[in-house]
Amino acid sequence: MPSPEPNPARPGNRPLDGILVISLEHAIAAPFATRQLADLGARVIKVERPGVGDFARAYDERVRGLSSHFVWCNRSKESLTLDLKHPSAREILARLVARADVLVQNLAPGAAARLGLAAADLRPAHPRLILCDISGYGPDGPYRDKKAYDLLIQAEAGILSITGTPADPAKVGVSIADIASGSYAFSSILSALILRGRTGEGSHIEISMLEALGEWMGFPMYYAFEGAAAPNRTGASHATIFPYGPFPTGGGGTVIFGIQNEREWATFCETVLEQPGVAKDEKFSTNARRTANRDTLFSLISRTFERMPVEQVVARLDQARIANARMNGMADFWDHPQLKARQRWREVDTPQGPVPALLPVTGADTFAPRMDAVPALGQHTDAILRELGYSDASIGKLKADGCL
Repeated sequence: MPSPEPNPARPGNRPLDGILVISLEHAIAAPFATRQLADLGARVIKVERPGVGDFARAYDERVRGLSSHFVWCNRSKESLTLDLKHPSAREILARLVARADVLVQNLAPGAAARLGLAAADLRPAHPRLILCDISGYGPDGPYRDKKAYDLLIQAEAGILSITGTPADPAKVGVSIADIASGSYAFSSILSALILRGRTGEGSHIEISMLEALGEWMGFPMYYAFEGAAAPNRTGASHATIFPYGPFPTGGGGTVIFGIQNEREWATFCETVLEQPGVAKDEKFSTNARRTANRDTLFSLISRTFERMPVEQVVARLDQARIANARMNGMADFWDHPQLKARQRWREVDTPQGPVPALLPVTGADTFAPRMDAVPALGQHTDAILRELGYSDASIGKLKADGCL
């Protein structure tokens, strides 16, 4: 388990200090977006269902009884429990929205509108408010009412058609549709805040998981332009560049490397394979020919590599300045020497005690990113309601009525 290191960032105001974000969120897409806002200093109030909360809390129990997904996406937030269907919830939401800079939601299709939280309802009274709606397919079109989960969007966007082996399609091992849409929501909210600083006006942002992942599909779409054949499913190897992928080495190891141009190919043959004549073979003289003859070339490279331990292969690749990597597992990544050397690990608190966490990618040397605790369900409900003007007696009644 990695140990926390001192934070090297200089102290200073975070970019989003003073920004209030209200999020009606669940799963990954919206929570990932708002956690990144919290990293930059925003105050994020996460509205959760009483008793059960964000359903991602129950995905697994791998982090000392807590969900791995939830711990990843929800540090530095405040948890407010609120039954959105309760008659008193609208008044609480109205008071929150009146104070908010940003409202984010990824509720089921149509749910925000039924709660009076559509842009048409809110923007006339709150012209500086930035609203961000994250959905599977967008607010109109024939798919607007369909529920959407990450695997379903990977299927609709064509990811499954190009990922896996020739025999079996495969989903990407992380929730890339959620991550893509959450990342675009994050950057879109940042741009809307910059625009509001110039114009004084808020924005309505609509993020579709299908469209977010569609942006990531640009290469295979254009590769299959005007009816051309799509990239083949080639496992962990690149579909259109070869050699670029995993190769077995002696002792049961695996090395991954990639050749990007003809100069590298000639150097690889001479320094790594120690067979310079292979570079002159007509079958392998261009990337297109190497890709067409990938089975033959894979066998040739593998026969050479299998006579050497993985360390020797990596040493030769490094000597030739050929990009390479080892195929790490999760334990290897937890203990990655590069992350240790760059002091990327910190500790964040959780209801079950501190756990290690990676520093945000968006950090800068002018401020220390916020890395506060992962909240317990409803941990901040009373404090937030008191801040909104509710008395302890009123809060007790709302709890008794099942609103909180």
